[in-house]
This record gives sequence, structure tokens and C-alpha cells, in this order.
Amino acid sequence: YMNNNIHLKDGERLDDLQLNNLHIIQNPEKFCFGMDAVLLSSFASKTIRTNDNVLDLGTGTGILPILLSAKTKAKHYSALEIQEESVDMAKRSVLLNNLDEKIDIVNGDIKTASQIFGAAVFDAVTTNPPYMNDNHGIKNPDMPKAIARHEILCTLDDIARESSKLLKTSGRFYMVHRPFRMTEILCTLAKYKLETKRICMVQPFVSKEPNMVLIESVKNGKPFVKFEPPIIVYDTPGVYTTQLLNIYGGTV
Repeated sequence: YMNNNIHLKDGERLDDLQLNNLHIIQNPEKFCFGMDAVLLSSFASKTIRTNDNVLDLGTGTGILPILLSAKTKAKHYSALEIQEESVDMAKRSVLLNNLDEKIDIVNGDIKTASQIFGAAVFDAVTTNPPYMNDNHGIKNPDMPKAIARHEILCTLDDIARESSKLLKTSGRFYMVHRPFRMTEILCTLAKYKLETKRICMVQPFVSKEPNMVLIESVKNGKPFVKFEPPIIVYDTPGVYTTQLLNIYGGTV
């Protein structure tokens, strides 16, 4: 399957995604995808439909569309990323996996996403946005890791506003975030007519409070929310639960 004509640049490595022979180009110095991206792809794939047109906001190196291309029967994926270096890696990963007819990587700003793509054009929007809204302690705001983790270039409000514009009525919005911002998340989504329908908490251990939340909302949906059983990551330190191994397809 793999297109072997793709070259790695300094500091880059090729990671095997352990799924359908898919691989991704990453640079550990800059930013690597985490468990949150894998959990979001699993959560979203449950309700992304056949022939959906999907957009990933802040795609980084393209991890979500690449995983979703294997897990769903969506027709096409678009992915928006502001950092040119990430866009370059994502484009090469798409070519490497021969997914160039399925996935378009676009360099641009989430804040103007609806101007880039147009209004009401997507059936689904996915996003693994920056979680932290306090930017203290960031020495260099151009650092790729800082941009990925802190709301330097886009806020929760930007993401909700643009997603609502981008989605068709009844289109679905999928996001992974941090539970400590839950009240703000639900209020912000509701403000832009994204009605939360499905919530799944992720706990590091069964006895620990959740440190991630997976959310699905529907544009102009009726109020009714379903809580899924939580995902527990570890049985004991360093030992993944069967539940997590199943989500990862048996390999982490």
C-alpha cells in the first residue's frame, strides 16, 4: 500500500499506526499526536455515516482524518491546520498512505474556517483543540507545542462558532477536551446551536477522576444527552485495560 517515494526531513520519523498498514510522519521535537486523538477517532467513528463529508479543525499532522479513513465509510475528509510545518508533514503522510483522493490538507486559520470552506458544507466536524486557556509560562508563542496546547491562536469560542457555520443542519460535531472546562464547553456549544448529545469521560484509573472528555453535539439538535460508560485507560500503572486495547485494535 505504502508510497515509498516520500522523503523524511531532519528530525522526522515514520510511525506505524497499527491499523490497515497506515503510517504517519511526525517530529517529536515539534508535536506528536496523543491518546486523545485515537480516542476521539474511535468515539466519532461510531456515528460518522457512510458518504459523510468530514472536516478536521486543527489537524496537526493529519492524525484524525488518517485514522478515520480506516474506521469510517465517510466520502471525503478535509483538514485545516495553521502551522505550515505540520501541513507539510500531513500532506506527505496523506501521499504516503495513498489517501490523496480521500483527504485534503489545507493551510489556514480556524478563526476564518467558514470563509475558507463555505457555510453548511460538512456533515461532521472533528477537533482536538488546544485545552489550556491560561497562557502564562509560555516563553515563545511560536512554539508548535505551545500552539497545539494553549489557546494562543484560537479559542473554544472560535471553534464552536466556526463549526456551527461549517455544519449542515443536523450535522455532528466531535471534540475531545478537558473536564475542568465542562461548564464553559457546554455553554459555548449551546450558544452556537450545537446541542450536546453524547458524552464519554476518560479516566486514567477506575478510582481516579476523569482527565479527558469526549463530546458529540448536533447542530440545531433537540436537548437530550446520553452519557456513555467511561473509558478507563490503565488497570495498574503502565498496564492498559482490555477496553483501551480494544479501542486501539489490540495494539498500543
